[in-house]
This record gives sequence, structure tokens and C-alpha cells, in this order.
Amino acid sequence: MPIMRSMKKRLIGHLDADCFYVSAERVRFPFLRGQPVGVLGNQGACVIAKSYELKAKGVSTGMPIWDAAKLCPEAVFVKRDFRWYEVLSRKMLDLLHQVSPRVEYYSIDEMFFDATDLPQVFGLPRDEAVTELQRRMLEEIGVPASIGIAATKTLAKLGSDSAKPFGCRVLLEDPDSFLQSQPVGELCGIGRRSEQKLAEHGILTCWDFSQADRLFIRNLLTIKGEALWYELHGDSVQSILTKRPPHKCISRGGSLGKATADPRRLTGWVARNTERLIEELDYYQVFTQRLTMMLEFKEGGGWSGSVSLMEPTASFNTLVEAGKMLMAEANVPTRVSHMHLLAEPLCFRRMVQRNLFSRGNNPRSERLAAVKRLINEKVGRFVVRSGDTLHLPDIYEDTTNRYDICDVHGKMCF
Repeated sequence: MPIMRSMKKRLIGHLDADCFYVSAERVRFPFLRGQPVGVLGNQGACVIAKSYELKAKGVSTGMPIWDAAKLCPEAVFVKRDFRWYEVLSRKMLDLLHQVSPRVEYYSIDEMFFDATDLPQVFGLPRDEAVTELQRRMLEEIGVPASIGIAATKTLAKLGSDSAKPFGCRVLLEDPDSFLQSQPVGELCGIGRRSEQKLAEHGILTCWDFSQADRLFIRNLLTIKGEALWYELHGDSVQSILTKRPPHKCISRGGSLGKATADPRRLTGWVARNTERLIEELDYYQVFTQRLTMMLEFKEGGGWSGSVSLMEPTASFNTLVEAGKMLMAEANVPTRVSHMHLLAEPLCFRRMVQRNLFSRGNNPRSERLAAVKRLINEKVGRFVVRSGDTLHLPDIYEDTTNRYDICDVHGKMCF
């Protein structure tokens, strides 16, 4: 007679640090605890993160510092430091690996993990084991976090989001009343446009979403919406990803800080963003076959254009000239506030087959690029850089511009 083995139902946890950037600053500067604190972007112009004390004063993410200071004159504002934030993020990741064999590095302050064996790891009942993990995170790393436990990633994230700040929510038995309390816009993957589409059909809560016809949801929101429908029903279709899938596109850019129409500064930004882009192409050992530039103008509107390259490449000379050509094509009519460079499609270097008309590699350029990369790795990022960037002295004098959130490797979200 065959032996019947009971299958243990897998559980997924979602850990989300509370006000992570502010919490990280409080780890090294304890005097900030209990005070209204705002973390500023790399140009120091707007608030990118805020403490709960500052939020209570009406300060919102993205608010200019001069407006935030009026709402809360006693607030303390600090420039962001992603190198330090990554240090604590990796510690959080290491701690989770001690209690779970499968962890997904979703973002710098969010991780999914296999929570099935938490009771055995801590020798405690399930709910107490979750609280113990939260306590260890705070005690050993200094970062408060909220945790959600459920049968799926979608439910686990809903649980942790709703438990903030510093709470835990386990959603296993009959989560219907909880889903009725959650607006459908709280679902990860439902943006404003999707929320509006759903509202037109009377779908306002997560419960409404789960009770809608599955095929209707699929027709309205594609298979991504259908996946959320399954997840809300407790059927896990989004697995924990322990390794980042290959990039389909790599981009670098962002705000220029002070908007400008100065051709020299714009050329400097093209060179800077190209160098940052090539860092990533080198890290992932890929070439690009097309460069796209996207511009946003201070007075509104924008421009985008692309150039196809003669062959797959990660050559600075090739890409920066393509970027300059696109900038000339844009014929900038007003001040530029944002610039993005996108490399796509990508191909692994080891798999590239040169065409018959390939100009081949330039040994001299390759040697120069190798020396430049070696010096910057040993002495410091951007110690050796393009002469075009000399028109951006303010950017390179500010140390906060040496490292950005996109430089933290391994995250799933971008």
C-alpha cells in the first residue's frame, strides 16, 4: 500500500523596510530619531523620502525643499547616500538568507522570501516567528520593517503594505474581509490608468477584483491582470526569483537638476549618461544595437529619437557620437529638465557574430577603455572621464552624484 505524504503549503513573505532612506540615516545618525527628517535627491532640490513625522506635517514625496521647509521649519534635510543604503540593504538580504533558502531582492528596501519554515527556524508558532524576524531585523541592523505572510506574492505585499508602520499581517484563513478593505489601486501592478478602467466597471476594491470574471479581467488588463486575479485567490503564479532575469533594456539618465538649453552642458550630460550606460553594459557583458534618447522640457513636452548602430557595440566613442547626433536632431527648442539614454535590444557579447562588413574592434580604443575602467575601479568612479563632462563641474563636485539607486545591482524592479 503506497504511503501518502501530506504536502506542506508553501508560504511567501514580503519584508518592506519602513521609511528606508530615513531609517538608514538614523542608523548612523541616532540623533535623527523622533525628528522630522527628509532625504533630498541628488540635486538637493526635492524630497525623495520622508519620515512619518515629516509626512504628518503635510510634506509629500517630490515636494521642493523650499515648500517642505515652509511646512516644517524644524525639519532636518539630508542628501541621499545610496552607497550607505545599499550597505544596509545587503545586510537585510543576508539576514533573510539565514532564515530562508529562497529570497528575491525585489528592490533596495523590499524582499520576498519563502516563509514556509519560519516556525521551525525560530522554534516558535507562526505568528510569533514572523514577529521574531521583525525584531531581529531591527535589533541587528537597526531598520524597522513591516512583514506580510500569505500564499502568494500579491497577498503578501498587500499584507505588509497595510501593516505599516512596523507591523505584521498574516493572510491565510479567509482574507475576504481584508480584501474588501483594500482599494484596488493598492495592488502592485495596478497603476492609475488600470485603476480608472476598473472603476468604470464598478471594480473599486481588491475584493471586487477577485470576484470579477477572470476572462473579463484578462481582456481588460492582459495576462498580467489575470495573474493578479489568480494570486488574490491564493493560487501562486508569481514565483520567488532568486536571480535577476537578463535585461531587455538598460537605461541611464534622469533629472539634470537645473534645467538648461546650454549646448555645452547638454553635451556634457550626453557624455555622462553614456559613460554610466557603458558601465552597465560592461557589468552585464552585453552589447546594444540601438541607442534611444528621451528628453523632457522644463516648459512642458518632450522629444525622443533613436539611431540604429552599424553593429552591436559598447564602445564609448560610438555611443557618445550617436548621442550627440540625436541631440543635434532634437534641435532643443527650450530648456531640458530630464534626459534618458536607452540601450536596446541587447545581446550577450559571447554570442555576437560579426557581419561580413564589420569594421572590427579598434585595439587602441579598447586599450584606452580598459585603462580608464581599471583606474576608476581602483581610484574612484569618474576619476577618468570624458572631457565633455568638464562643463558639469557642479555635478562632479557633489559626491552624492557618484552613486545612484540604479547602481545597486541584482534588484528585480529595475
